[in-house]
Amino acid sequence: MHGPALSGWLLMLLCGITGAYCVLRARSGTAGERRAAHADAVMGFGMAAMAVPAALFTLPDWMWAVYTVVFGGAAVRALVGARRSGHHLHHLVGSLAMVYMAVAMAPGAGQGGHAAHAAGGVPVLTGALLAYYALYVLRSAGRLIPVDAAAGGSDGRGGGAPGVAGIAWGARPELAMACRLTMGLAMFAMLLTL
Repeated sequence: MHGPALSGWLLMLLCGITGAYCVLRARSGTAGERRAAHADAVMGFGMAAMAVPAALFTLPDWMWAVYTVVFGGAAVRALVGARRSGHHLHHLVGSLAMVYMAVAMAPGAGQGGHAAHAAGGVPVLTGALLAYYALYVLRSAGRLIPVDAAAGGSDGRGGGAPGVAGIAWGARPELAMACRLTMGLAMFAMLLTL
């Protein structure tokens, strides 16, 4: 990833922790929830590896081809699953964005007279992905705001976290949404530095 090393470290840490939580989330829930958690984990770990600062480790040239194959396969899987759930469309966009960044960041992407592969990718496509992730993050953040807190009211039960002790981590939909919000923010930041 291009850009300051500190942002690379932070993105690597944030995406790695998010991917690890998604692995934990994949241990419970319905089959569809587990598949979504696995897809989120692959995306989180892939983004963490892509964000590794060059000062720590320079990815080998062949790694960009691996990214393209792995996330190209994830895009095909998301396309097939898009008939069942709208969330698969988001996984499709994310997987294609990872393929796009891998191609744009590959050594020699801006060489050899290929005008379409400038050092930062195709500006129109990068801009469209930035717009998508900005809207996704705003929408996801809005969904995390509790309705009674947004209205300034109370549910009349005396406050406190409802039943947190008896709920498995994977059964917490707000944490899954927070993970997706985190990865959306990280994707936006990575696209900005492209």
